[in-house]
Amino acid sequence: MKPAFSKIIVYSLLLFSLPGCKSRKPMDKIYQSDFYSISKTKVTQGAFEAVALSPTALSSNYESPVNQEISPIVSFKFSLNGKDNELPVGKNHLLTILPEKGAFESPVIRFGQQYTDPNIPAKGVFLQPDTKFSIRLDLRNVLSAFKETGYYTTYDGTKIFKTDFKGVFVAGNISPLIWDFDNLGNHQELELHDDDGDGIYTITLDMNKPQEKKTTASSWHLSKDISAFPQYKSGIPMMDALYNLALEEAINAIEPDSTFRTGKEWAGVWTRDISYSIILSMATLQPKVSEHSLLKKVKNDRITQDTGSGGSWPVSSDRMIWAVAAWEVYKTTGDRQWLEKAYRVIKNSVEDDLKNIYDSKTGLVRGESSFLDWRDQTYPKWMEPADIYSSENLGTNAVHYQVNEVLSQMAVLMKDTEAAEKYAAIAEQIKTGINTWLWMPEKGYYGQYLYGRQFPLLSPRAEALGEALTVLFDIADPERQKSVVARSPVTNFGIPCIYPQIPDIPPYHNDAVWPFVQSYWSLAAAKTGNAEALVQSMSAIYRPAALFLTNKENFVSSNGDFAGTQINSSNMLWSLSGNLGMIYKVIFGIDVRENSLVFKPFVPEILQGERTLNNFKYRNAVLDISLSGFGNQIRSITMDGKELPLATVPADLSGLHHVVIILANNTLAKGEVGLVKDAFSPATPVLKVQGQLISWEKIEGANYTVIFNGKEISKIAVPNYTAERNGEYQVIAYNSTGERSFASEPVLIYPAQKINHIDLSLVTEKSDLPYEGYSGKGFIEISKSKNKLLTIIVNVPETGTYALDFRYSNGNGPTNTDNKCAIRTLRIDHSFAGTFVFPQRGKDEWSDWGFSNTIQQKLTRGSHELSLSFEDWNENMNGEINQAMLDQLRVIRVD
Repeated sequence: MKPAFSKIIVYSLLLFSLPGCKSRKPMDKIYQSDFYSISKTKVTQGAFEAVALSPTALSSNYESPVNQEISPIVSFKFSLNGKDNELPVGKNHLLTILPEKGAFESPVIRFGQQYTDPNIPAKGVFLQPDTKFSIRLDLRNVLSAFKETGYYTTYDGTKIFKTDFKGVFVAGNISPLIWDFDNLGNHQELELHDDDGDGIYTITLDMNKPQEKKTTASSWHLSKDISAFPQYKSGIPMMDALYNLALEEAINAIEPDSTFRTGKEWAGVWTRDISYSIILSMATLQPKVSEHSLLKKVKNDRITQDTGSGGSWPVSSDRMIWAVAAWEVYKTTGDRQWLEKAYRVIKNSVEDDLKNIYDSKTGLVRGESSFLDWRDQTYPKWMEPADIYSSENLGTNAVHYQVNEVLSQMAVLMKDTEAAEKYAAIAEQIKTGINTWLWMPEKGYYGQYLYGRQFPLLSPRAEALGEALTVLFDIADPERQKSVVARSPVTNFGIPCIYPQIPDIPPYHNDAVWPFVQSYWSLAAAKTGNAEALVQSMSAIYRPAALFLTNKENFVSSNGDFAGTQINSSNMLWSLSGNLGMIYKVIFGIDVRENSLVFKPFVPEILQGERTLNNFKYRNAVLDISLSGFGNQIRSITMDGKELPLATVPADLSGLHHVVIILANNTLAKGEVGLVKDAFSPATPVLKVQGQLISWEKIEGANYTVIFNGKEISKIAVPNYTAERNGEYQVIAYNSTGERSFASEPVLIYPAQKINHIDLSLVTEKSDLPYEGYSGKGFIEISKSKNKLLTIIVNVPETGTYALDFRYSNGNGPTNTDNKCAIRTLRIDHSFAGTFVFPQRGKDEWSDWGFSNTIQQKLTRGSHELSLSFEDWNENMNGEINQAMLDQLRVIRVD
């Protein structure tokens, strides 16, 4: 789709003019749209301009507009314990800040009651700099509930117990306010206080501080010795300078202990960051640093999952991208010792995953979206970490597919034939699952994930990294690969992490472009021969690097600005790795394989010309490479003056060699780009149930689809529905342009006799810990020393399919980080039935109860023995604390 607002000048303009002329030099203009343009020496965006002064110097006058003309209307919410629990999603307090003598005080706002300021600012009125903004909150209703009942009930029925209360915070849309509820509790500067004990909590904030103005450097001059790395030269000074900038930042990204630093603002080694970076280019540039960094993320001969939702693995399960990076290092070095070490670590990790995250029904793996590990940014707010564990995501499954492919190839080298066959079969199972469950033929690309509870649905959002990986890993067949690249949604400044965006969520993963993801998208475009998509994608990498004079972590999708996202960093490892990878893997087409290096250059016609890449190291060889022409077919290739068969360099080559590549200047079919306008989906309905009546607040401009047991049964215009059958219901809002909201949190309409609640304090000795909010006579504790094996007898009244889950609490950490997710194995009548996870629900919030993931099983009428056990493969990333409180087992007949 190519709307009129986009004007792309790419190689295709040359392609159909002057037929037969194959020796033209590149035009000065490389890319142009209504939003920015790139020439050989400049990047221009409105009044902003970056100039390549030489291959080692750049200048830029870019200045973030984030502090210009800030609206005086502040949107905010209060928060108990740092969670989003005051008002429903989409409902915020709105207040116009019109200060007198530099100060403004809010009216007293009662917690839980939305306040909307009747004052509307005149056009052209903006927030004054250095405004002192005092907020007053009436918390007496909450304190009264604590005193009278011991807990406060939020708008959605959640009980917050007095014993768990740690403070009240404010979140909002204008700095220093933030919308980051997952981290809000760590921002003590946003906590309100009641100094006089009258129940009115206050805070004063400095709004629109001039020193908060977001700027970047105005010039860059090479200051590091980059001679040890491959030296790139071309007839396009901007590309040369940005390559050298990335090399300098690559040097900055190495810590004293010879490991990678994730970014200027991100110290330490992060599994996914280093792995995606190693695959893009770091295995080539820094193989030993890559090894050291990968080994830093190994514990007990297993890959370490970074901290993440609900206590890390297995809620987050994309640690396995480590295996693909380790394979890239082996292909680059041919180091047998590294192969043996990596094989052992990967195999152990895969075997643990097979017990804990694989879904035998779909053939897919469970776990959070790869790298999109900030749950509110890409999942509906109702989804708790246990729900995220149950989701089956495109990018994460693409990673696990490739891991099993890699492990199978490693097993062949290790002469382990049985393992090679086993893991190849698992890879095929995942590939089949992705193409069966996640492909959307009507859109021509894959959906982001299956999600829900008893009856999972496919979220139709596009997920850029996952889409790219299906192409690069050959999960999609050739026709689907072309369709994915041509039809996946791309916005003005690049391909956003997800599309459409989620409303009322600030930019970070939502409404944002990440250059490293853009790099993988470029590789996918090149693989499918789509030069138009490739030029657009590479331009989306070069624009921000040039204007910001650094390789930033991310930027806002709608305006291309780095300062509008929730968190950002300069000198970002995977961003700079992607920038370098464009030269190695796309322009020169260097494909490092198990026993060879193969050249598959792709030079769009607009980038044609002479270029060299000298001092490129491959195992024991050093290559000086020259490349001329354009296209993706080689007319001739020689090494040291002799023809190089199949454009392949053998792995046993040593010494210095000269490679000359002349491209065929072949005509390429005009590719397509899925350019779309930025769009946001409707808000997600929040359902209420009274008997058989399901209702929700009206969503402006939306109609609704009612879902029953995972199937669409009705389209309606009114915000209510009367259930005619017993089961699980959800509602999706959709607007006139076809964007769909997330499905609502499922609600259960079942007769009481269909649900069996088993009080676990009657099954074994109950705990004497002083926690509240349990449903029966008490609760029990499970840990590495208590109730390691729990046996429960369940009497089933009739044969059928049953959903099993546990009501639990885990106060060992917050919902968004740390590594203390509790994990247990379920057996039914002594046969393995699945894994239950009990993720963290809030630090020291042991009276906050929720449900685990659900396991469905066919059970015959009669008595069944269920065992919940702690096994070796249930070790979490913490290794010491693997603990939860269990209240009840819930058994629901679902068919």
